[in-house]
Amino acid sequence: MTMTTLATSLLTLVELPYAYDALEPYVSAETMHFHHDKHYATYVAKLGELIADTRYQQMPLEDIIRSSDGAIFNNAAQVWNHVFLFESLSPRAKHHPTGELRRSIDEEFGSFDELKQRMTTMALSLFGSGWVWLASDHDGRLYIVSKSNAGTPLTDSLIPLLCIDVWEHAYYIDYRNMRKDAIDNLWKVIDWSKVEERYDAIW
Repeated sequence: MTMTTLATSLLTLVELPYAYDALEPYVSAETMHFHHDKHYATYVAKLGELIADTRYQQMPLEDIIRSSDGAIFNNAAQVWNHVFLFESLSPRAKHHPTGELRRSIDEEFGSFDELKQRMTTMALSLFGSGWVWLASDHDGRLYIVSKSNAGTPLTDSLIPLLCIDVWEHAYYIDYRNMRKDAIDNLWKVIDWSKVEERYDAIW
């Protein structure tokens, strides 16, 4: 099943767009089972409980994230973040950006390799759990944003393009405490065609 929307089907688990073992050897089937079927699924279930019979129940997911706090925000953002992450990965990933996105990356960061290095460094230096994002403003300017816990650039009026999940459940089965190895290998399954699609949709 292909993920087509992040703002609907809040209470329905969105299936992976590829097999659990499709990202091996970089991300194992066991990790994908736990990441999707346990962690992400728990956020979906908990969010459903929290918003039942509240004003949030009929809201799009992104509106919930922008207007809530506490447990509702945490679970809503984690639902959104995980679907966004799973969409960003592919066993047939395009490994380099092209077109307008590549031009913007070169202009803002100097090179694609520099972008990867900066995001990796930020992910390694993030204390505890969280996310590192490549995001854009509505004029197409790019930013690297570090967020703790469930944080997302949606709350900064930015448009998320790509994320690195640095919660331990995203990599600990495969890499234990070797976060750098996990991040280095994640780059091998990030699909830049998806990132380009998100960036091109801004215009």
